Amino acid sequence: MLFKHLQEYFICITMKLTARQILQKFLHTNYCADGGAMQTKNVTLPKLNNLSPTLESTALKLMEETGELAQAIGKLRGMNGESSRLDERQAVQVIARELLDVAQTAVSMMFVLEEQYGVDIDSVHSEHIEKLKKKRYIVEDE
Repeated sequence: MLFKHLQEYFICITMKLTARQILQKFLHTNYCADGGAMQTKNVTLPKLNNLSPTLESTALKLMEETGELAQAIGKLRGMNGESSRLDERQAVQVIARELLDVAQTAVSMMFVLEEQYGVDIDSVHSEHIEKLKKKRYIVEDE
């Protein structure tokens, strides 16, 4: 584990990242342009390299996975008419697995957008964060 972190550190140095960028990589804290901290959840998911997804196929898969997530939540809340055979802890684990399926499919769509359409996801991500701030979904520390 230490070797992996050292490798990542040397990659950061060779990429000439700033100290703040290195800290962000290791501490999973993102800093706003004005220096305020924003709590994040960093999940790294792989590119699925044994598929040939299109925008349409990935959108359909995203809807399918989202439906499975909704179904799992419905079962937990007893909204599907069935009596749940899982206790709450087990049901929440199913929900977490379905949520990661949704996230994996969303990441796959990001790869499609980057590789097939030339979209700069990092730029769109920055715009997204700014939109959340403008809507006051994120309130920066003062």
